[in-house]
Amino acid sequence: MPVNWTRDDLAAAGFNGFVTFSELPDADIPAAAGVYVVVRAEASPPRFLQANPAGRFKGKDPSVEMDMLNAAWITASPVLYIGKASAGRTGRRGLRKRLDEYRRHGAGQAIGHWGGRYIWQLAESSDLLVAWKETGPTEAEDVESQLITEFVNHFGARPFANRKLGRSLPVYPDDRP
Repeated sequence: MPVNWTRDDLAAAGFNGFVTFSELPDADIPAAAGVYVVVRAEASPPRFLQANPAGRFKGKDPSVEMDMLNAAWITASPVLYIGKASAGRTGRRGLRKRLDEYRRHGAGQAIGHWGGRYIWQLAESSDLLVAWKETGPTEAEDVESQLITEFVNHFGARPFANRKLGRSLPVYPDDRP
């Protein structure tokens, strides 16, 4: 597990990549199941957009009120989101497909990646880095939950863009499209 959740800690814990969303299509992302993180390199205060440019999945506006964004922000953490990519029923999903969906959702397409949508309301979302780590085909959800739990234990709150705490913990009202 990452010690202080820095980029170096994540790399030491086996995370690879650290590329921007625009670099994802050309990155060597495994097709295997795994977990991924979105990291902000700079430590300056965030600037939020009034309207979220992400896609309107099922017609719902992904924008969030400024007070909700500010309340979710964790100044001490460079990690903004922890996600998972399962292999899927046929084994064809995985990290490459899930990260492509996340990128396309942020680019305005109506893609089913509602989780983590707060990321796109950051003015500097194009500068954020994405890193990933392979897991076993059935472990991605467990590893994601473990990472989020460790993050909460360290920072006292969920990562900025994580609005639920895994399968056994509650879903918050703003999580559903």
